[in-house]
Amino acid sequence: MHKFKTTNIKGKDYVEVNQRLLYFRNESAYAGWSLESELIDLQPDRCCVRAVIRDNEGRIRATGHASEDRTSSMINKTSYVENCETSAWGRALGNLGIGIDNSIGSADEVKNAIKNSNTKKTKITKEIYEAMLSACKDGNGDVVEMRMGKYEMTKTQE
Repeated sequence: MHKFKTTNIKGKDYVEVNQRLLYFRNESAYAGWSLESELIDLQPDRCCVRAVIRDNEGRIRATGHASEDRTSSMINKTSYVENCETSAWGRALGNLGIGIDNSIGSADEVKNAIKNSNTKKTKITKEIYEAMLSACKDGNGDVVEMRMGKYEMTKTQE
């Protein structure tokens, strides 16, 4: 079994995305496989990326989604799309089974989640709530799940 470099966050070890990517690119079992990125949503202050891993016959073997907010960190002020892509790669590679001894979430993803957990939540409007329901019905529940942490829902909405 491969030993991945990890980062300890609050007593739990998380594999870094670069470690998952190196393993994917160098492991003979994945020869000829591809890692593709698709920009799902791009706004001036946020984005969403979908990563797809295909085997050497073009079949989708794993996917991963990520979203980033331009205002969430100093790095994101200039590189929120790049960070989003890296997070989506990490999640797709984790969903493929690479580096998930302790968690599918990568070290970078967990650090960001902890940092943003102290952010004041916005009350969700009826319009946003209905858009989220619609997105779930359209099969984009994972994107909605990523964005839910920014909102405070009423008991009825929950």
